Amino acid sequence: MGWLSEAAKAYRLRWKRRRLLFRAVRKRRQLHPVKDRTAKISPDAILVFSTVRNEIVRLPYFLEHYRRLGVAHFLIVDNDSDDGTRDYLARQPDVSLWHTSHSYKLSRFGVDWLTWLQIRHGSGHWCLTVDADEILIYPHHDTRPLAALTGWLDQSGRRSMGALMLDMYPKGRLRDHPYRAGDDPFHALNWFDGGNYMIRKKPDLENLWIQGGVRARVFFGDQPRRAPTMGKMPLVRWHWRYAYVSSAHSLLPKSLNRVYSEDGGEMLSGILLHTKFLHVVVDKSAEEKRRREHFANSALYDSYYDGLMENPDLWCDGSTKLISWRQLEAMGLMSKGGWV
Repeated sequence: MGWLSEAAKAYRLRWKRRRLLFRAVRKRRQLHPVKDRTAKISPDAILVFSTVRNEIVRLPYFLEHYRRLGVAHFLIVDNDSDDGTRDYLARQPDVSLWHTSHSYKLSRFGVDWLTWLQIRHGSGHWCLTVDADEILIYPHHDTRPLAALTGWLDQSGRRSMGALMLDMYPKGRLRDHPYRAGDDPFHALNWFDGGNYMIRKKPDLENLWIQGGVRARVFFGDQPRRAPTMGKMPLVRWHWRYAYVSSAHSLLPKSLNRVYSEDGGEMLSGILLHTKFLHVVVDKSAEEKRRREHFANSALYDSYYDGLMENPDLWCDGSTKLISWRQLEAMGLMSKGGWV
């Protein structure tokens, strides 16, 4: 009866995907255009989709990095920023911007809003879904643009690429390393945890559930299974029938989640360098603890926010200093697969 069980699972996932798409269509009414420049999007454009709130410090480097890689257009939802983020983004000629004051949490952490924009504008394009504190790198990213990467993925018959989110942090207390907008954040955030990762394959969606890194070590050491998941599928050749299930951690149809090899080989993957631990996180943590918009069970994470508000030193003797993407590949944190 194994085939019957698989057929029932496939049926449930099809209906789940339809429900997620329907949610996104309904939530479109929460989005109000600020600057809609989507008419400029060319058929071969690589697009970035992101939801932001009060990210004026990170955005100059974020935009510069992805422009340098070859992103042609940014489709961004501003969730009621009050620090100048909205005005700054509205001035950018390659940004289309929408505003909403509705709940980030009740929109599946912004995914419903972005799904609607992907339905409208992403189908047929390679799309990157990233937060403002996520900087994608991949093998040869310093010499090969995203178009070379996506071209190789197309030739290989792949519709998605996975990435490990790597929490970066300074040596010393967070506030001792002030950051200025536009600077390279990895001059200060140049350390990471290299070897404390746990990986499970989820039986339903077949994505990899990865936990570990500095957040698991420092904030969830006594309950590591509560630590945030670190595996994502940020880069996808989009179709209007696709939908993210849990942030960018998993997708439907589930075949998009098979970004790994099970026969002993390797598949091309990247790294999302995570800039969460800039000095501004100390003050932001108090606001996020009060708003309770970032976790499904927010009360369980009060101690996490409390820890960040204490301006911690996350460095330890086992920390590894970031040198290059080749170092990350040699450590097995990302792979070139067959791309040479």
